[in-house]
Amino acid sequence: MSLDLANCVLKVGEYTLAPLQRDDADGLFELFRDPLVAEYMDIAPLESVAEAHEIIDWGTELAAGDGGVRWTIRRAGAPDLIGTVGFNNLIFDRARRGEVAYDLRRAEWGRGVMSQILPHVLSFGFNDLSLRRIEAMVTLGNARSCALLERHRFSLEGTLRDHAHWKGRYWDQLVYGRLAD
Repeated sequence: MSLDLANCVLKVGEYTLAPLQRDDADGLFELFRDPLVAEYMDIAPLESVAEAHEIIDWGTELAAGDGGVRWTIRRAGAPDLIGTVGFNNLIFDRARRGEVAYDLRRAEWGRGVMSQILPHVLSFGFNDLSLRRIEAMVTLGNARSCALLERHRFSLEGTLRDHAHWKGRYWDQLVYGRLAD
């Protein structure tokens, strides 16, 4: 792939999306320490900034190896991280697909932030990365995420029963997919 995901910054209206960096640890900690933000995620609410550094290391390695990219979300000119979005998995060998994922601070819920950002992330995936398919895995019960995906022309393709294990139990995952136009 010819794109440098580790340095790829997107401007989306009033928002700036930039790859996770070491100095994002405090903002990421504030985001993921909220139990409601982490409720449907494969992580427990963070208890330390060191845990945020582990997530940043994961995101940095992902982008460096062209396996995905996780961007911070900030309002243009504002220092506060309000969420993250990106591709947790990019597959180019024998396929052209990516898995999109996103999260926002609770104060931003219901304000249309992801409705503004997601179309640009999808366009980046389909156009810049030449993906044929973008999918999302949603933990059963996360109605807000399901509604967002359905508004952006994703189709519910099925349920993977007991597909994932975290927080001491198995979780069903809903598989959403969208193909390039």
